[in-house]
Amino acid sequence: MHVGKILLGVLGAVVVVTLIAVPTAIYLNEKTPEDTKRTFTLNDYFNTTIRPRSFNMRWISDHEYLHSTRDNSILLFNVTSEKGEKFLEETLADFKAFDYLVSADRKFVCFLTNYTKMWRHSFTATYLIYDRELRKLLPTDLPHEVQYLAWAPAGHQLAYVWEDNVYVKSSPSSPAKQVTNNGSPVILNGVPDWVYEEEMFSSNYAMWWSPSGKFLAFAQFNDSDVHTIEYSWYGQGQYPETVSIPYPKAGTPNPTVRLFVVEASNVSRMMEIFVPSALASRDHYLSTVTWATDERIAVQWQNRTQSHVILQMYELSGEAWSEKTDINVDSETGWVGRFSPSDPVFKPDGSSCYYIKSDSSGFKHIHHISGTTVTPITSGQWEVTDILKVTQDAIFYMSNEYNGHPGQRNVYRISTDGATHSLPACLTCTLMEDRCKYNSAYFSANGTYFLLSCSGPGLPLYTLRDSRGAGSEIRVLEDNKLLESILQNIAMPSVTHATLKISGFNLWYQLTLPPNFDKSKKYPLLIDVYAGPCSQKSDFRFRISWSTYLASTENVIVASFDGRGSGYQGDKIMHSIYKRLGTYEVEDQITAGRHFINLGYVDKDRMAIWGWSYGGYVTSMVLGAGSGVFKCGMAVAPVSKWEYYDSIYTERYMLTPEDNAVFYENSTVMERAKNFNSVQYLLVHGTADDNVHFQQAAQISKALVNRQVDFESMWYTDEDHSLGGSAHEHVYTHMTHFLQKCFA
Repeated sequence: MHVGKILLGVLGAVVVVTLIAVPTAIYLNEKTPEDTKRTFTLNDYFNTTIRPRSFNMRWISDHEYLHSTRDNSILLFNVTSEKGEKFLEETLADFKAFDYLVSADRKFVCFLTNYTKMWRHSFTATYLIYDRELRKLLPTDLPHEVQYLAWAPAGHQLAYVWEDNVYVKSSPSSPAKQVTNNGSPVILNGVPDWVYEEEMFSSNYAMWWSPSGKFLAFAQFNDSDVHTIEYSWYGQGQYPETVSIPYPKAGTPNPTVRLFVVEASNVSRMMEIFVPSALASRDHYLSTVTWATDERIAVQWQNRTQSHVILQMYELSGEAWSEKTDINVDSETGWVGRFSPSDPVFKPDGSSCYYIKSDSSGFKHIHHISGTTVTPITSGQWEVTDILKVTQDAIFYMSNEYNGHPGQRNVYRISTDGATHSLPACLTCTLMEDRCKYNSAYFSANGTYFLLSCSGPGLPLYTLRDSRGAGSEIRVLEDNKLLESILQNIAMPSVTHATLKISGFNLWYQLTLPPNFDKSKKYPLLIDVYAGPCSQKSDFRFRISWSTYLASTENVIVASFDGRGSGYQGDKIMHSIYKRLGTYEVEDQITAGRHFINLGYVDKDRMAIWGWSYGGYVTSMVLGAGSGVFKCGMAVAPVSKWEYYDSIYTERYMLTPEDNAVFYENSTVMERAKNFNSVQYLLVHGTADDNVHFQQAAQISKALVNRQVDFESMWYTDEDHSLGGSAHEHVYTHMTHFLQKCFA
């Protein structure tokens, strides 16, 4: 049956105004009257010194942590002492290092130098080994251009990947033992291929030490059947080079994956961990690998469309890893997890674990898994976002329960006694509530102490705290007083939050309002959109961004709206766009635009929308809808057709093109090209975008030209999806000029 263009009506949009207003100025201890302050300029946005500072720390015991200072010294702190001592006499700068890794026994420090970026997470580097006792660099057989290196959790063994092969060393000075020898551009050991790095692991590694360092698990990826994407690298040469990447697009052959475990002291003892038979004969993914003990390991496997997960426990039995208990996790309404499944977090003795999954009501909550028994630990119409730490007698986690606002985050503790669990106690809900509504924590080895990171809505604040009792403060680590003093003389925007009811869902938005905002005036409005599955733009984090400049200097209201498909509010909202990308999440931005006009202080003739990546796709689909709501829009690195994007991401939400042909066909930007004659459109893309390929923008351009649409475009030569370096300043300046012309 032929189904025409999908454009689904929105029923009875009702506004529910929630009085949450967050003027940034109230956190700045302001003394200067607003009308005498200067505005936050575009140059201020490009000035990276006008940014909040964070605090870097690495716990190395239950009461000690390392801190790298601004002069690149590495200091060792005890929680009881405000003054650290030098962990090394030398600084990172002495070795031209951009990072460091300390062995578990603290005898050696590995310095990372000669950084060369590969993809989003991956890079190669030179690794220098420093002996703390001898106070000198050691001669080693480590090659240059190492892809990944990790110390063992105990002692000073290390494992690394070079030229896609895995190696182990019993000590820095001992000879390397080669574990694999089949590494190649299409066989990768210990590191993920492009699609696993980007969409499944979100990291640059695919190997995992067991708790004592006895074993090393590693994945092997085979891209032999994966089709390649090729693009030109213009560089400086007379002829461009061609970059070729195995990149599985929707519906095309995927990489195959195998999982191995090798004994570190005897690399000839290598065993394969086999995928469960229920998935072995069909396309599947390796999702997570988590050691419980040296002889028990938990592995998650998924089917290709990611609606079914097997959490499989394996135990070492002689010379094989045998399947023991398994937990099946299924979604009847969409996909499992938010993106890829969450990692199980084991108790220190490895006896049982805690796991975030959807409960029977469709909200993400903690479940206790002991053998084959799965017991819900938390519940309610809110979601647990992360399990931060599990100790022998407590679980620490982060959720958005407090005050019923999905854009907040707080840290909680549940005490445990065997199988008994206490009611949750919030460690952060009442700590400086006006300043700190978005909190996270990083716990010491046994969970006694933690770094509390308050990310907003006020200036970010970092404190060291004791987890016992009410999370009492030990000391302030970074309070951003310097930024406070800078911003006191700048007229900063304020942020308000409210909800809009669409199809029975209360959906949140935020407005960044100009200083001296006056409801009796009319302001231009720009929607800053992402709107991808499980996204969230309306939250309580403090940000200094392009929006800050637009609101402060250009008097533009910047809005962000989390419509259907957004996350952290239950599966009913998030799974609304399952198998139908380009529908509800696009329509809801148009509905929000109409609502903003009806607020009374928005100029209906100066409405714009912009977004990057998925946000660029939604921007383009909104402008191509012919709604008449928006005058102009800017799409940076947009998807234009889901068949052009990678398999893991796309099929999670859309199945394969063969299984969901109509929605693939009706969700392209090109199909809407004729409607772009009534809007002003800026299309931006990097020619070396390995993620959303330049092909996507090229096809939009072709369709618009075929329809005789006059539009603006800007490409960035040899730039990837992030448009970094000089392209960053250029793209925001260019978009500023475009927006100024649109709003003139």
